[in-house]
Amino acid sequence: MTTSLQERIEDALSRIRNNRVGANVIEAEMVRDIATTTDGHVRLTLFLAPDDSATVVREVRQAVQQVPGVTDVRVDVKDASQARAGSRPPQREGAAVSATGRPAAARPRALPVMGQEPQSQRAAVPAPTPVAYPHLGNIIAISSGKGGVGKSTVAVNLAVALAQQGARVGLMDADIYGPNIPRMMGINAAPPVENEKIIPLQAHGVKIMSLGFMIERDQPAIWRGPIIMKIITQFLRDVQWGELDYFFVDMPPGTGDAQLSLVQATMVHGAIIVTTPQEVAAGDALRGAKMFQRVAVPVIGVVENMSYFVCPHCSDRHQIFGVGGGKRLADELDVPLLGEIPFFPGVLSGGDRGEPIVLSEPDSPAAKALVDLAGRLSGLLAGSDAAGVNAALS
Repeated sequence: MTTSLQERIEDALSRIRNNRVGANVIEAEMVRDIATTTDGHVRLTLFLAPDDSATVVREVRQAVQQVPGVTDVRVDVKDASQARAGSRPPQREGAAVSATGRPAAARPRALPVMGQEPQSQRAAVPAPTPVAYPHLGNIIAISSGKGGVGKSTVAVNLAVALAQQGARVGLMDADIYGPNIPRMMGINAAPPVENEKIIPLQAHGVKIMSLGFMIERDQPAIWRGPIIMKIITQFLRDVQWGELDYFFVDMPPGTGDAQLSLVQATMVHGAIIVTTPQEVAAGDALRGAKMFQRVAVPVIGVVENMSYFVCPHCSDRHQIFGVGGGKRLADELDVPLLGEIPFFPGVLSGGDRGEPIVLSEPDSPAAKALVDLAGRLSGLLAGSDAAGVNAALS
């Protein structure tokens, strides 16, 4: 008997086992809302619980891609807490058993979003104890108070500059809501898994891991804290980073779940705060810095990005985004101003092409400032150990 595309997809997914619950992803009701088109486009929803492996996303996508008749696959990943566990889908009349032999009630289904469940129904989860990862070297969070200040640009070029100087560098993209590191480093592929360890991709001498390698480019990450904590913990624990000297974590803007998850998951040695000169950006960055200080993570220093523009004709400096915000922020926090990075159009175009400015135009003012920043950070951390950077800052 000829099977439909929907049934072939369900059959393929039934071979993916969720060891946490001892069932496949269909029986565990992790896959819902499978939609297909006549030309083979497939879209489905995958619900992940905090204890589920993020590699299930890749396994589901690959399984569906290999189904005959499938031309395109989109997997929407959602927090399992958004699914109403007690619901059962309506059973179609005359379809008690599907062509694959499973009861119709076990078929993937769409469920309404939970919304705000009563507090009494939420289990109290104690904060985890941070785990030390000494093989990662100096774990440095690159953070900002607001988006658009060039935080990822600083993280990428800082990592590449240190790698060019001979350091062993890892870069983890923890910007769950806007994972731009793959594009800025010019690499995007599904990372391989060997011996139950994820192998990080490499570009420009830097080992990289990003959620962007695992989800669709246009998929929004509408996730709550437990899932974010799970992803960050897995990127720290289950990735074969090897021995590193520096481990940079590109944070999302603000002071939300990702920042708290990182400091709960591991011992962060320090944070670098990125801002632009204007007071609005510096004010938001101040709140981000205070968050790290409140959770006992030392702020290493401040980087002011887009500090000035150097005229290519007369070499004069023009402060087009304001003056002095980074210095005032550093003074208020009583930390050094680590660098003032000039505005340079090549930084933007290079980031879009996956060519960091320290490689594509090393003689530009921006590249020189970023290389100087790398040297200053390296010197500042030279006296630190796995316990943190407080000794270097004293």
